[in-house]
Amino acid sequence: MAEQVLVIACGALAQEITELKRTHGWDHLHLTCIDAKLHHRPGLIPERLREKIRRNKARYDRIYVAYADCGTRGEIDRVIEEEGGGIERLPGVHCYQFFAGSERFASLADAEPGTFYLTDFLAQHFDRFVIEPLKIDTHPQLRDEYFGNYRRVVFLSQTQDPALLQAAQKAAERLQLDFEHVHCGYGELESSLRDMVKRQAVG
Repeated sequence: MAEQVLVIACGALAQEITELKRTHGWDHLHLTCIDAKLHHRPGLIPERLREKIRRNKARYDRIYVAYADCGTRGEIDRVIEEEGGGIERLPGVHCYQFFAGSERFASLADAEPGTFYLTDFLAQHFDRFVIEPLKIDTHPQLRDEYFGNYRRVVFLSQTQDPALLQAAQKAAERLQLDFEHVHCGYGELESSLRDMVKRQAVG
């Protein structure tokens, strides 16, 4: 019987991880999520993660943390180190990097530092996770305050969904920015989970 693995993920990755579980038949991977809205308050993520680890680590052979650093300034890694062995996390600074891949993301960032990135999740929930928290819906002049130095939106898509592509284009129009679409698939989210499963199988 395969070891039981708990994946603790940002809620913004729940759909992708669920699809990867289905595609690869990773039935021994169980998923629990932390509210994606904490991206606006990254200082709260490490302790929520610690709570999830402590609540579950006696029940699972391994825990995989599906977060990059996500603005926590190394605090996610500190929690993982303090909570003991058998825990690892996604590589990278943020989800844009691991979806695009480190080299491609560096190239995009170098080509235009003033880039605002969207994923499938953010394109689908653009108002709820961008417009409303920044109060641009009620104070449109804040668009210039927040996005005046940006030049483009890059949509890093995970799926080939015309509705999401259209939503991303509308988001760029609303922010009055140029638009570029780069299809990434699941990127290093998929490869990292696959590598973890392989190590588990031989370990």
